[in-house]
Amino acid sequence: MSQVVDVLVVGAGISGLAAARRLVGAGQSVIVLEARDRVGGRLLSVPPGGAGLDLGATWYWANEPRMTAVVAELGLKPHSQYLRGDALYQVPHGVQRIAGNPIDGPAGRLAGGMQSLAHAMAGMLPPGSVRLNEQVSRIRAGEGRLVIESAGGSFHAAHVVLAVPPALAVTAIEMEPALDSATREVASVTPVWMGAITKVVARYATAFWREHGLAGAVMSHVGPMREIHDMSGPDGDPAALFGFVPPVRPGAPTVTRAAVLEQLAELFGPEAREPDDLFIHDWRTEAYTSPAGVETLQAYETYGHPVYRTAAFGGRLHWASTETSVDFPGHIEGALAAGERAADAVLGRPAGEGPG
Repeated sequence: MSQVVDVLVVGAGISGLAAARRLVGAGQSVIVLEARDRVGGRLLSVPPGGAGLDLGATWYWANEPRMTAVVAELGLKPHSQYLRGDALYQVPHGVQRIAGNPIDGPAGRLAGGMQSLAHAMAGMLPPGSVRLNEQVSRIRAGEGRLVIESAGGSFHAAHVVLAVPPALAVTAIEMEPALDSATREVASVTPVWMGAITKVVARYATAFWREHGLAGAVMSHVGPMREIHDMSGPDGDPAALFGFVPPVRPGAPTVTRAAVLEQLAELFGPEAREPDDLFIHDWRTEAYTSPAGVETLQAYETYGHPVYRTAAFGGRLHWASTETSVDFPGHIEGALAAGERAADAVLGRPAGEGPG
């Protein structure tokens, strides 16, 4: 039998959870369907050493009011990005040491890993609201409602919030009737923020680079990691470095363990060749984040496009992901803003994404 709810949210990343919290707070019945077996979307943390290391989003910033407020509200434990020491600059003919650290900024992090934010937000929703392993395959307009078909059955809802990257939504979910051509055209070319990147995290017994007066910050024109930063927890525990690896070309294999360790050793010395753990996470392989050919999506000017503030299906289908946000697109702050904007549209509140 079909289940009837006020609002069906597709995706249990931060934008979907933010929308769900706002809607539940306004008295709406809400179900969140998540294709993965976990919440968080692009917030993904691994827990070696007793603290989360982020394979997805890592930072938030002091000028992001929603993040600052929700971290305090949920009682999470923030700490600051490590900044002290010198940076390194890698070019083909060698490694240069730069006095001070002009690479990193005063970002905030969460002691339990950024995915702890998603767990805390999901934990505040009514029991049973979030359904995992529920991939949505079809959304169609019915009589006064939308019909949503998923792996576990079907749902009827007055409104749907699409809290997944637009390019994924238009390729993975059948819409009936089809979206208008202008909306589909914009959505199909909107880049998935960090969707083509491989993130590398190396955990060590100690943050030995700090003992050598290094901040762990690197800019590289050699690669495979083009940026490297300190990802250690509070007081250096657990000790970790992380880096971003862009694809060499569309469809090319991601970086190898050997190549990562070679670069780390060249930068930080032989100790860097022996991490306790090495995580290599290619976000192109996340089918519920990145559509095929995600590397070719480069139209960043579509972020926050006006089509994402216009509900489809007679005002019943609402866009919400960080890419759709006017404020801080690509950031967790942008995901919060987009989720709140979509919820307000459902509730008939004035449009806009100002602070608050």
